[in-house]
Amino acid sequence: MIFNSKTACKLTGVTQRQIDYWDKTHLIKPSVKEASGYGSVRLYSFVDLVQLKVLKTLIDQGISLQKVRKSISYLKKNFPEIRKPLAELRFITDSKTIFILTRNKKVILDTLAKGQLVMSIAIGEIIEGLKGAVENIREERKYKVKAKKKYYEVLLHPDLEDGGYWVECPALSGCDSQGDTVEEALELIKDAIEGHLEIVEENKKARKASA
Repeated sequence: MIFNSKTACKLTGVTQRQIDYWDKTHLIKPSVKEASGYGSVRLYSFVDLVQLKVLKTLIDQGISLQKVRKSISYLKKNFPEIRKPLAELRFITDSKTIFILTRNKKVILDTLAKGQLVMSIAIGEIIEGLKGAVENIREERKYKVKAKKKYYEVLLHPDLEDGGYWVECPALSGCDSQGDTVEEALELIKDAIEGHLEIVEENKKARKASA
């Protein structure tokens, strides 16, 4: 699954400003597609979402970005097999430092005290929560719109990669549209249905005239 920055923010609770800054400073960069200039789209993977959510959780617990950077630097230097610490490890914080549970669950590593052994953030729980949020946002939603004095059922689909929504009318083959918001998508599918019906009516008249 691929997510643009707008969808990533919605799913993880981070702000657009945060996601922009973390990308610019190489803290968390999109692994699918990086921004290539003004107005270009960033594309994130599900693992990227986990990292964003964990980082936000650490910040909400009172940990500064500077401390997070120091912890990640230490982990990458001493545990090179761990490519993305924020998505692979279990973190514990007391709002002053960041601890990591090692393979030996009885041993806790203080990443801000040069590796000396010394409120838990469970990656598994974050992953499951994100999976649920992704499934909810991916679900199609049914609506009814009125066109030409008749109601038509339409299906609304979130566009996780490009953002916005696309909507289709199953009763009218090939009749679909898209919009940046739910309201816009529903208004545009109404116009599309009316246009579709007008074309059908014109074709009927043309066939009768030629018969």
